[in-house]
Amino acid sequence: MIHLSGMDASFLHLETPESPMHVGSLQLIDLPPDYVGDFAEDAKKYLSGRLHLASVFVRKLAMMPFDLANPVWVDDDDLDLDHHIRHVIMPRPGTIAQLERLVGRLHSTLLDRSRPLWEIYVIEGLQTGQVALYSKMHHAAIDGQAGVAVAKALFDVSATPAPVKAPRATRRADSSQLGMAELASAALGNTVQQYVKLIQSIPATAKAIANVLLPVSEATGKRGFELPKGLKTAPKTPLNVSITNQRSFAGRSVPLAEIKQMAKATNTSLNDIVLAICAGALKRYLADYGCKPAKPLIAGVPVSLRSEGNTDLNNQVSVMLVSLATDISDPLSRLAAIHESSSEGKKLTGNVKAAIPTDFPSLGVPSLMSGLASLYGRSGLADKLPPMANVAISNVPGPSFPLYFAGAKLATYFPVSIPGHGLALNMTVQSYNGSLEFGLTACRRAVPDIADLGDYVVAEYKKLFGLIVGHAAAAAAPVAVPAPVAAPAAKKRAAPKKKVAATAVRAAGARAPRKAPAAKRAAALN
Repeated sequence: MIHLSGMDASFLHLETPESPMHVGSLQLIDLPPDYVGDFAEDAKKYLSGRLHLASVFVRKLAMMPFDLANPVWVDDDDLDLDHHIRHVIMPRPGTIAQLERLVGRLHSTLLDRSRPLWEIYVIEGLQTGQVALYSKMHHAAIDGQAGVAVAKALFDVSATPAPVKAPRATRRADSSQLGMAELASAALGNTVQQYVKLIQSIPATAKAIANVLLPVSEATGKRGFELPKGLKTAPKTPLNVSITNQRSFAGRSVPLAEIKQMAKATNTSLNDIVLAICAGALKRYLADYGCKPAKPLIAGVPVSLRSEGNTDLNNQVSVMLVSLATDISDPLSRLAAIHESSSEGKKLTGNVKAAIPTDFPSLGVPSLMSGLASLYGRSGLADKLPPMANVAISNVPGPSFPLYFAGAKLATYFPVSIPGHGLALNMTVQSYNGSLEFGLTACRRAVPDIADLGDYVVAEYKKLFGLIVGHAAAAAAPVAVPAPVAAPAAKKRAAPKKKVAATAVRAAGARAPRKAPAAKRAAALN
């Protein structure tokens, strides 16, 4: 048996019917031009020979007596593929909008905890002639980075699948029927180990907290109390409400090369550009409902705690808060503010990383956490309390090359994620084969028209790209004025070579040709 860490188990304990805690993905698949056959059956055969490559597909939960401690993972020797791999044929005409609505419905239902916590749907009937693949897996088993490792078990790097060695045929004892004494003994032993780890981590935790709350002053060289920057409540919006169990979903793609080009031109990061695109789209979407908060929206951004090369199939993640600067009208100035806030958030996360536990004692925790999660959802507290964040935005790096499934090429790779009470919208982004794939998952009651938000994401990407690249081109173009006037301008432009990212972004806006008064320019950008 394998014990769940405290962080992994928390996704089980916090799950309610309104807040399923599984993550997923949606792929559009291009069948080979000469393909004949039953792709659903071919997919099932393909998957059945690869599931043993990732333990998450072949293990299930064994619950502790009376939920006194976290459950454990045990091997499932009686895997029912007909339950886990399902075939769906869409009704005509089979549009992408229909597919997105179907994915929203499939993502709404809880996984069966008596079985391995995953399901895969092969969806046919699309008017494009493509096949869709939707999968979901409980967050207790994987985080975003571990999900990429699981994808390696599901997909291949060529149209001809590489040979996969069959699992060793060994009959194991029925470990799902462990006795109460054995489970209780295992829980007690694991709890002792968790307390030992907790005690051992106290020095590092204390040091991390001191670095955050008692930083060394650059002026005096002495420590002094100081609250971390950016710890502010977010404004109340229609996104920050209690949610139902119904989901809406939209997927959109933009070129990855152009996102990288924008980041390079402004001395910011790819993640800053993603946040700026999401900020512009949210600002526009909320304005449709007359919501124009004076305070900037705040994003909860997951941050991986795993070390480089670590592919353990467990959760190693924290969250940092980043201002989306939606109170700033100019997109370039907004990007600069987002970069500054993101940098502060990364600095704070780096300082407290050692103080963030991924495992902690669990005796008595399951019942307590489950009760509190249910109380929070049913009491409507999310509708009344000021939110710490308005939206969850996550960026997961994916493969830069094409993947194949059962001999067919994946055209897209959209992530499908988790909204929650008080955070009715999750915007997760994953790179894949030259594209940046936006997966927008929301409570259907809070965000019924999520396709509009998806369209705004694409529109904001185009607007930001036009501003950054257009200004860069204008700055590089020769100036059509007499030489005596042009020379000083060129010299002045070339002088400040060393700039911080925020200054570089503002400078890009300052170099733009002035075609209209400032007020009209600001109105045009909103």
